[in-house]
Amino acid sequence: MPTQAKKTLTLTQQQYQQLAKKHEPGRPIFINCVRAFLVGGLICLLGQGIQVFFKSVCHLSEDSASGATVAVLIFLSVLATGFGFFDTIAQWAGAGTAVPVTGFANSIASSAIEHKSEGYVLGVGGNMFKVAGSVIVFGVVAAFFIALIKTLLQMGG
Repeated sequence: MPTQAKKTLTLTQQQYQQLAKKHEPGRPIFINCVRAFLVGGLICLLGQGIQVFFKSVCHLSEDSASGATVAVLIFLSVLATGFGFFDTIAQWAGAGTAVPVTGFANSIASSAIEHKSEGYVLGVGGNMFKVAGSVIVFGVVAAFFIALIKTLLQMGG
């Protein structure tokens, strides 16, 4: 697809954009950062609590408890998405809900719910993995390059 040149604005359009920008409310960046930090931290604190529970009560190893913790966080995120709680929290917290694994689970579940009317295979399955595909590909490529760098460093040292 060819790149289109930036459209030249008329004087009236430029004046309108200046006027609109002048009346646009400012974004509360500091408050947004605090909210994201608090909610992201609370999600991580919940995850740590779940992991401690699995290690101390269920007597799981560190690795087993970590896997079980991620599974529980994903389940809770999908459940909250299905009941509509996650979107309310995400509107308030912003990136605080997007960063942990719960944000990825929410994006997959939201896509599945949105396209449910198109059927389970083409609607839910097809559209759910449009979101996940790019994340999975990026993760695999990043893991490959990190492993390659680690291998080269170990060979040289």
